[in-house]
Amino acid sequence: MSTALYATGLDQGPANFTAQTPIQFIERAALAYPRKTAVIHGDLKRTWADTFTRCKRLASSLSQLGIQRAETVAVMLPNTPPMVEAHFGIAMAGAVLCALNTRQDPRALAYMLAHSEAKVLIVDQEFAGPIQAALDMLTQDKQPLPKLVEVDDPLYQGPRIQLGGLDYEALLASADPEFEIVRPQNEWDPICLNYTSGTTGNPKGVVYSHRGAYTNGVSNALEWGMQRHPVYLWVLPMFHCNGWCFPWTVAAMAGVNVCLRRVEAQPIFDAIRTHRVTHYCGAPIVQNLLINAPDHLKAGIEHRVQTMVGGAAPPAAMIEGMEKMGFEILHAYGLTEVYGPVLIGVQQDEWAALPLQERAELNSRQGICKQLEQQVAVLDPETMQPVPMDGETIGEIMIRGNVVMRGYLKNPEATAQALKGGWFHSGDLAVVYPDGYMKIKDRSKDIIISGGENISSIEVEDALYRHPAVLAAAVVAKPDAQWGETPCAFVELKPGAAATEEDIIRHCRTLLAGFKSPRAVVFGELPKTSTGKIQKFELRKRLES
Repeated sequence: MSTALYATGLDQGPANFTAQTPIQFIERAALAYPRKTAVIHGDLKRTWADTFTRCKRLASSLSQLGIQRAETVAVMLPNTPPMVEAHFGIAMAGAVLCALNTRQDPRALAYMLAHSEAKVLIVDQEFAGPIQAALDMLTQDKQPLPKLVEVDDPLYQGPRIQLGGLDYEALLASADPEFEIVRPQNEWDPICLNYTSGTTGNPKGVVYSHRGAYTNGVSNALEWGMQRHPVYLWVLPMFHCNGWCFPWTVAAMAGVNVCLRRVEAQPIFDAIRTHRVTHYCGAPIVQNLLINAPDHLKAGIEHRVQTMVGGAAPPAAMIEGMEKMGFEILHAYGLTEVYGPVLIGVQQDEWAALPLQERAELNSRQGICKQLEQQVAVLDPETMQPVPMDGETIGEIMIRGNVVMRGYLKNPEATAQALKGGWFHSGDLAVVYPDGYMKIKDRSKDIIISGGENISSIEVEDALYRHPAVLAAAVVAKPDAQWGETPCAFVELKPGAAATEEDIIRHCRTLLAGFKSPRAVVFGELPKTSTGKIQKFELRKRLES
């Protein structure tokens, strides 16, 4: 029978094959649920039919501006309706979305605009200042400038700087609502370009494919057990790994995008209460913000709220705090190069009977591979063999499959290094437990070696977070004449809280072996990236000065 099948040519795929693309999600949502709410922004509500038409108008507008297939359209937008539309309309024009980090400095923005060769830039009025500075730098460097499109959001209350660009709403109003969508010729065609944090040297441009975006969009819904029509609150920036691909997930499930310009406790709780939000994602710093918010802000939320935390390993104390607040937390681990989360801390039914502390410890592990990832493993980086599942042997987390970047834009050397041996090398060191769950022990560069003993900075940080006065903490290696290096804790206290260096060290010694406890504690606000990750390289600089 197999010979007969091959003789028909069916092994080559059907002649009417079309590439998988997340564009399909919004097409179906508009067809199946045209009157269902798709977007909420303040008093504004739009249906899926309206949103789909606006996305086609955006694609038409870009085509009229001369955008060709595979050219880059950059956006500098908060989590507002135009950002949702950008995730579909730019792809519908055959172009590549480059969502710029809204907290980047003008020099970095100028680099990204030049490196990506952005032909059009859509910018919200809130960010006109840094964009103008970036454009001035491009002009000084004799670099071509993108065509500007300006978004004037009525909910923005700050100063307005006119850049002389086209008006977004006027542009869409004059465009074709029946624009013929430019579909990918191949599902591996690029759909997005995301820049890494660039903590050393220039940031790298990570290229996503239509297939990867489609696959991860579906995987998100499967992994979270999303029902039809979820209400998703945009706390996580959509510029960060395209919001972990949730713009496409929400469309696939015909859900509601509840937009949010600023990440503050009161508007988050207000939105959850008013719109009965079912899901949101956030970095540990955001979850800490909510845990430590005044009780009156949390009042009146009685429905089920699910939150996914990622961006850094959450300490067990944070997981405890979210559970006490009544939110169901799902721990995720990932990187920009793999479209956001690739490991999920899948919760087992029998864990519910365990004491809260034990349950929190289990949930703090990075977990197991998402359903539509091909393979995630902890390998010995020298032999490329899996480490024993003993919870002790350390290896490097590596990923391969459909949801891995195409590569770094214009950087073949870095691409080859990152994808060496057919695996994406994360740089994160982890162990595998007998039940198959993985737990990060540290970044390869963050392991502290003190007197020949390896100390996991994450383990020490977990102990620090258990102190009732600690809001945020990070541990880095401090040079030491006797031990080579020792743990140094940087601690940010909760508002109104007090603690001394002796208090912190004594607390850690009740939870850790003596050699693992910090020898020094530095108090003050911690430097963070726009996505809430603590910048340890800045802390190391402080120790050098």
